[in-house]
This record gives sequence, C-alpha cells and structure tokens, in this order.
Amino acid sequence: RGEAAGAARKEQLSVKKLRVVLFALCSSTEQAARHFRNPPRRIRRWLRRFQAFHDDRPELSEGKYLSLEAEEKLAEWVLTQREQQLPVNEETLFQKATKIGRSLEGGFKISYEWAVRFMLRHHLGTRTRRGVANPLPKEMQGNAGAFIEFVQRQIHRQELPLAMIGAVDEISLFLDAEVLGGDERKESALQTVGNGEPWCELVLTALADGNVLPALVVSRGHHPSPNSIPDSVLLESKENGYGDDEIMELWAERVWRKHTECRGGSPKGMLLLDCHRTHLSEEVLAVLSSAGTLPAVIPAGCSSKTQPLDVCIKRSLKDFLQKKWKERAKELADSDSSALLQLLLGWLGEALEILGNCPELIRKSFLLASVLPAGNSGSPRRNGDEQEELIAAMEERLEIAKSRESSPGFPENDAGGAAEADPEILHRLFEGESEAESFYGFEDADLELMEI
Repeated sequence: RGEAAGAARKEQLSVKKLRVVLFALCSSTEQAARHFRNPPRRIRRWLRRFQAFHDDRPELSEGKYLSLEAEEKLAEWVLTQREQQLPVNEETLFQKATKIGRSLEGGFKISYEWAVRFMLRHHLGTRTRRGVANPLPKEMQGNAGAFIEFVQRQIHRQELPLAMIGAVDEISLFLDAEVLGGDERKESALQTVGNGEPWCELVLTALADGNVLPALVVSRGHHPSPNSIPDSVLLESKENGYGDDEIMELWAERVWRKHTECRGGSPKGMLLLDCHRTHLSEEVLAVLSSAGTLPAVIPAGCSSKTQPLDVCIKRSLKDFLQKKWKERAKELADSDSSALLQLLLGWLGEALEILGNCPELIRKSFLLASVLPAGNSGSPRRNGDEQEELIAAMEERLEIAKSRESSPGFPENDAGGAAEADPEILHRLFEGESEAESFYGFEDADLELMEI
C-alpha cells in the first residue's frame, strides 16, 4: 500500500493541474486558489509532487525545449517585467518563450510541464523569500556584481554618511472598479500588478542608517482634501495624473531636497534607484547634483539582489496594504475614490509608523543587498537564511503573518500557507540547496560602471 501511495505521488501532473501550479508560480498560491477554486494546500501538494517527479527524472527537463541560452533570455525578461509590476502569466510567458525560441533556435515546443520546470529552475516564483541568495541569469549576475563593486567603492572613497545613502522606488496600486462593484472576489480589486494606468503610486525612500523618509502618494483624479493626512505621507493629486518624470521631480523637491537641507551643509550622498520607471530628467538631476547626491542606477533585472527596498520592505508593505484591503473589501463597494484614498493614506501612515520603529531591520536590508562596504559577506545560503528571518521579523511587526486568513470557502488552507508554496523551500527539500561630470567630488573614472 505504501509503495502504491509513493508511486501515485510521483506520477506526472495532468495538464489541468499544471496550469494551476503555473498560475501559482506566476502570481501566488492564494490567487491561484481563488481563480481555480482549489484549496491552497492542494496546490502546494501538486507543486511538491511535480518537483519529486522531475527530480527522479532529470532527463525530462534537459534539452527537450529551450536551450540554456534561450532560457536565460526568458528569465531576464521575467525579472524585468516583475520589476516594472507588469504581468507575467501563462499567456505572456508562452508568447515570449515562443518568440525567443523562434529567434534563437528556429522553433520551440511549448508545454505546461516545461513552463513549471522553467519557473522552478530559475527561482522565479513570486513569493521567494531568498532573492539575495538566488543566482541571476549570467549576464545580469555580472551586471549586479559590477554595480555592487561600484557602489561600495564610492561609499568607501567618499566616506558617505549612512544617513545620505538612500534607496527610492515606487509601488503602483491598480484598482479595478468593475471587480469592486461585482458580487464576489472584491478582495481582488486592489492589485500591485497591471498594464493600465495605476490608481495611485507610492514613492518610498529608506536610508542606510535605518530611517524612513516621508512617502509621496501620487493619485489620479480630482479629490477633495482628505480629512487628515499622516505626517509621514505627502499627497499630490492631478486630474490626469503625473508622468514618471513629474513624479520623480515632485519626490526630489518635496522629499530628498528637504532631507538634505535638514542635514545641513549638503554632505555628499548616493541614491539607489532602478532603471525602469525612474527617468532621470534634467530637473531631477539638477536637484540631486545640487544636493551632492550621486544617482546609482541599478541594472535591469537586478533589484531582487541589490535594491534594499526589494529585500524586505516593499513586499511587506504590499502585503500589509492588501491585508488591510481584504479586511474591508466587502464594505467598500459603494465607496468613492476619495474615501478609498483616505483609507489608503491611513493604512500607509500606520505602516510607515511601524517601519520607522524598525531601524535595525531597514539597516539589515541595506546590508543584505550588498550595497554597503560591510554588507553581505556570508555564503548565498546564509544570506538567504538571513533574508527569510528578516522578512519574518518585518511581517511580525506589521502583524501580517498571524492575520493571514484562510481563503473564503477553503477550510483546507492551514498554517503552512504562510510560505505560499515558496519554491525555494522545495528546492532545499528536494535538491539540498546620468552625466558623471555633473556630480561634484566623484571622479569620472569611478563612474564608468554607472553606464551598465
């Protein structure tokens, strides 16, 4: 009987089950559970079965579909999509894989089996809690290493104070009015992935000394002045919204310039930011230059390893906001955009107050991102362990983990769901394992790596 059960566990999954598992890897187990109406625990079990089946049959995974070179290109695409909060799903993944396969190899055999294995092999599940330990595609890995070397050298040579080493990034929030006004799944109305114009954008700034600067919230549409705005939040609204350049110009003036003025004498500093939404317009460069601040632009696809905000803070804040949304979603259907914005500002203020009381966790995020000269000297596995511990500590402060509820109608969802079927856990179970001259005091030779 035991042998029969073992054999059953190692059977290949059906196409239907593989579709569900792929959805979970592209989005999350929770979203897959809602979409396909399957208990999360069952989806996690299918994922474990798939992994066990393929670990016993490595020949099924190698050489049958895309070459290693083509897979690396596809993995790069997935990572850059995710950085921009653009959707990676069955449709977009298969389209891109087919395009790469045709251009590099003249043909491509597509399958759900290959797609799930690809996502696992390249550590591309959305809920990984060990991003700093995962290898990037080869070219990206080289870019990340060169970037880290450049940043650490500048901080060391210029003796930059931790209070002047900042990381800035945006979180876009998408609100689906149709889903919100529908009869069910209202908790899905607020998302952090989308193709259209966001409902609002949050610009977050953290400092290497563990402090958090006020968050800039930029919303579309005309809103009456909210009843109250937390001190840690700055609000800007315009009927047609703001462009990316305008958002960064607002942030540079209202957040960064104010911070440097408070420091007195404008000591030199550095700002870590990604290369996607953040367009360094002349206005933004002028503000940074006048503040003696050098923009260090993170190479595309490398944020999971080198952006301190990505190590822990952004994911925890997103989870906190979505937790708050789910708790109130059913009663918000008739709320207008202004009322929803007021709620968001309150939730964000609450989260920022908690983050402001966690300077040691924020400092640890900078160390694990390797951007400080003293940072991240352990093995990849040890760094991954530390990131898991860091995320768990942040979730505890924000009371995310203990408030996770079972998906509606799925009593099977047990406490094990907190890890969202993290593929990294499965791997361990089954496998063991700008213009340089405009910035005063920075030598041209030291800035060459900025061009990556």
